[in-house]
Amino acid sequence: MQVPDLINGIFEGSGGFWIALSVRRLYRDKIVRGLSPYPVAFFTAWGLWNLFYYPHLDQWFSFAGGIGIVTVNAIWLLQVLYYLWRERWSCHIPPRSL
Repeated sequence: MQVPDLINGIFEGSGGFWIALSVRRLYRDKIVRGLSPYPVAFFTAWGLWNLFYYPHLDQWFSFAGGIGIVTVNAIWLLQVLYYLWRERWSCHIPPRSL
């Protein structure tokens, strides 16, 4: 075990926790305001790269933490895209009559 790998893994895992708070908040609010999906997509892609990269460096703590942050980032990105799509197209759908 290398100390820098352990520290990086803790940061990655902690990042997943903090982003999960945004996932929870967006799920409750069900509306996107003041958030662009592009940075979320970028950091999700970067996290996916890290999942490929860390094992080549034998950084298994970073890899484990990276799994968490990539998973939560991907969920958040899908939520953002879904709620933006839903808001955009909801005004085009005529209301159902009883």
